[in-house]
Amino acid sequence: MSTDELREHFLVSGLFSPGAVNLRLIDLDRVVLGGAMPTATPLALDTPAALRAQYFTERRELGVLCIGPGAGSVSVDGERYALRPHDVLYVGRGSRDVRFASDDAATPARFYLVSYPAHAAQATALVRRDDAQGGEMGSAEQANRRTIKRYVHTAGQASAQLVMGVTTLAPGSVWNTMPAHTHSRRTEIYLYFDLPTDAVVLHLVGEPSETRHLVVRDGDVALSPGWSVHAGCGTSNYSFCWAMGGENQDYADMDPVAMSTLR
Repeated sequence: MSTDELREHFLVSGLFSPGAVNLRLIDLDRVVLGGAMPTATPLALDTPAALRAQYFTERRELGVLCIGPGAGSVSVDGERYALRPHDVLYVGRGSRDVRFASDDAATPARFYLVSYPAHAAQATALVRRDDAQGGEMGSAEQANRRTIKRYVHTAGQASAQLVMGVTTLAPGSVWNTMPAHTHSRRTEIYLYFDLPTDAVVLHLVGEPSETRHLVVRDGDVALSPGWSVHAGCGTSNYSFCWAMGGENQDYADMDPVAMSTLR
């Protein structure tokens, strides 16, 4: 594929625009990705006609991550949940009314949305950054010292099939997810954020024996089908949200790729 073809198939840009909710329907595991950026007026989550549903979460579940720079809130059927950057709200199937608001219109919150079909209804719940399970990995010597936080997973917030977390690289570290791996049973999706305006990440995609790369910037999303690696190296440290849907919710369900075979 050419650069344009790679970006067309495996990169999602333009999710975040002031005063709007933008949604993208993607056929990989039937995921819906979105960005909500309320300013002075709250924004409602409307239902795309392609879902053929009376309301967005009639047959779906939804993960909402606040990526800043400001704080805000999400109201679900009239109940308000306050989110600071790196907090996640899980919205269960059957929630009829979802709305987004920023605390300060001058510094609006950006809400990242990940939604999958749901075969079961779980309770809506807020998972704060400090309460999410996880720990540190990597080292400064390998330029990959990072903190991994797991929000929606089998040992944390319950879901039908959504798995969701955030990895944050320490200052001076730039590599993520090396050694690389694939997931035969699910697609993994990376949202890159906390990137300076002039910074980029080179995100690897492709089969381990034949890799390509995407140049991604703050707020861009890279799609990694089950056969593709997903790793990256940036011009500065950054954060990324990893999310998956598929037939297995086991966090450790991955197929390692030996560094010696990566090409």
